[in-house]
Amino acid sequence: MSADLLSPVGSLKAPRARGHSAMDFKNATTGIAAKGMRNELNSLVSKVEEPNAHRLFDAEMQGFFSLFNRYLHQRAKNEKLEWEKVKSPSPEEVVDYKSLPEPKDASILEKVAVLKLNGGLGTSMGMGGAPKSAIEVREGMTFLDLSVRQIEHLNEVYKVNVPFILMNSFNTDNDTQRIIQKYQNHNINLVTFNQSRYPRVGKESLLPIPRTPDSHKSEWYPPGHGDLFDAINNSGLLDKLIAAGKEYIFVSNVDNLGADVDLKILEHLVQSQADFLMELTDKTKADVKGGTIVNYQGQVRLLEIAQVPSEHVEDFKSVRKFAYFNTNSVYISLPALKNIMTNGGMELDIIVNPKVADDGTAVIQLETAVGAAIKHFKNAHGINVPRSRFLPVKATSDLLLITSDLYSLQHGKLIMSQDRMFNQTPVIKLGDSFKKIANFQKRFRTIPNIVELDHLTVSGDVWFGRNITLRGTVIIVANEGSRIDLPDGSILENKLVSGNVSIIDH
Repeated sequence: MSADLLSPVGSLKAPRARGHSAMDFKNATTGIAAKGMRNELNSLVSKVEEPNAHRLFDAEMQGFFSLFNRYLHQRAKNEKLEWEKVKSPSPEEVVDYKSLPEPKDASILEKVAVLKLNGGLGTSMGMGGAPKSAIEVREGMTFLDLSVRQIEHLNEVYKVNVPFILMNSFNTDNDTQRIIQKYQNHNINLVTFNQSRYPRVGKESLLPIPRTPDSHKSEWYPPGHGDLFDAINNSGLLDKLIAAGKEYIFVSNVDNLGADVDLKILEHLVQSQADFLMELTDKTKADVKGGTIVNYQGQVRLLEIAQVPSEHVEDFKSVRKFAYFNTNSVYISLPALKNIMTNGGMELDIIVNPKVADDGTAVIQLETAVGAAIKHFKNAHGINVPRSRFLPVKATSDLLLITSDLYSLQHGKLIMSQDRMFNQTPVIKLGDSFKKIANFQKRFRTIPNIVELDHLTVSGDVWFGRNITLRGTVIIVANEGSRIDLPDGSILENKLVSGNVSIIDH
């Protein structure tokens, strides 16, 4: 392993004197844990023989050790966010999309690459081990299909060659490589690379769970999308993009169908000389737990709910104080990123994600978020975009929205129906019976018409027939042991349906 990882941590150089204070004890524990982790990682790296694989794995373990070491020191210092220093962002730190002028020139597209974060699985929606990007969304097309169509259309209209990049994880890479073979004859330059693979850590032992580099994948984890910066640099792709004349990269989640290339934002990026832009949108009651942009000690920062002291969580959720939340769509200057990575990289806020392993062992995963990088770039700020640029699919309730008559599909992008009187989407809450995609598809013979829907709550054993129309506020609750069947062609407007109902046409 490299000298950086092999060199002793500072606290290990001092004699192990027995301190009486809690801080002395924590410092000593930190030193021991760091040394133990360092030795275990060295052992793992030594077992990789093929030179190129050894180099890549070594770089990953260096990145992990740096993250782990920071975690240890932060834990020892017990540093907490000083809430009184958290302020709402200034007007200069959040620009309104509506204030942006119409673009005059599309030539900037020649300098742009598009990257989709493709590391997640569809397990929460019953997809097993398949990539979330493989979920069918509309007209038999998956998230990946729609993303490819968007870039293809962009290249066709503006006669450019915008590369389409997928950052996979070790969980999604094999399936994704098979899926993307079907795009070989498309007008698109598709590139993939993998984010890092970090070892899970025993909560009590503070040692890596895997004993060998090729141990079962359940003992490893992808360390969040904040790993983008190390992964794109270590893979060599950052250098290749810059050598190809690319200056900016637009990054978004693969399941956000609203996040397409926007010339107005790109032109603003250039004109404002910003090295980092974050798309924000107005916070609603459904988004109160989402990360938000703040001014902390005079610096623009991303603040996640996990970082907020428990006594201030309700303040964090306030729409009045924090009016926006992070969509996880960002624009990054590639030369600026290269400069940062060449000069020591960046220290992103650590998110500690506690988990339980298959054998019941308590483990932790140390993760980072891509938006946390905002504090490392010059002239970085947010841009308040319309809600139409944030259409994520996290659950089947979101799937109901985007597969309904509320939207139509144009060149891979969802366009809201002109028949919708309000720009806001309806609030939809589907119960556990609809959680898995297979159950969702069985319980809806066809997707209801919801252009005039404001709110839908469905709970229990409920089945929808064909061509049902929902308007206003509709609440359908089948009590335990009961079943509700809604017949074909039903129209429910401002209705509460409960109990045990089976309506039969005659």
